[in-house]
Amino acid sequence: MIKQTVQPCPWSLAGNDLYRSYHDTEWGVPVFDEHKQFEFLILEGAQAGLSWSTILNKREGYRQAFADFDVEKIARFNKRDVNRLMNDASIVRNRLKIESAIGNARALLEFRAKHGSFVEHLWSFVDGKPIQHRYQLPTDVPATSAESDAISKDLKKRGFRFVGSTIIYAHMQATGMVNDHLVSCFRHQECKALG
Repeated sequence: MIKQTVQPCPWSLAGNDLYRSYHDTEWGVPVFDEHKQFEFLILEGAQAGLSWSTILNKREGYRQAFADFDVEKIARFNKRDVNRLMNDASIVRNRLKIESAIGNARALLEFRAKHGSFVEHLWSFVDGKPIQHRYQLPTDVPATSAESDAISKDLKKRGFRFVGSTIIYAHMQATGMVNDHLVSCFRHQECKALG
């Protein structure tokens, strides 16, 4: 009898070691921590129109440039900070993306002050637990969902930017709100067990 080997998701093989490590240890792991959720919100917004490997390669630069993703500190950034960031080659130097990260920090703080936990709010769109998909092929994995549409609409209404449905679906995948590891991937069962 031939033993079948379990392969990682094919996309994880297309990048460098950092990319593979991200797939093997982070992608699809449920995140219930606001700090980490906000980090991914910034990074997913920065990724719009670019490859995820570009953002992973700049992740440490983002940590340095954006005060280790401290939402309170980022919310206090001003025009001088925007100009500093526009000259920082360690991040994506796009004024709209930089300003949206700052605006999103302010929107998150406003949400928290009025409604409480931002993380609980996000997870409420999936009933507080990861949606467990059983996709067989990379082409089965969607770019959006009814849930990402709803979250996107909600966040836009609250003043968040760079939160279109495709960005939000990628955010949901990254933070384990959906388990989109293919069933043939060794991480599928591991992430399912975490939910």
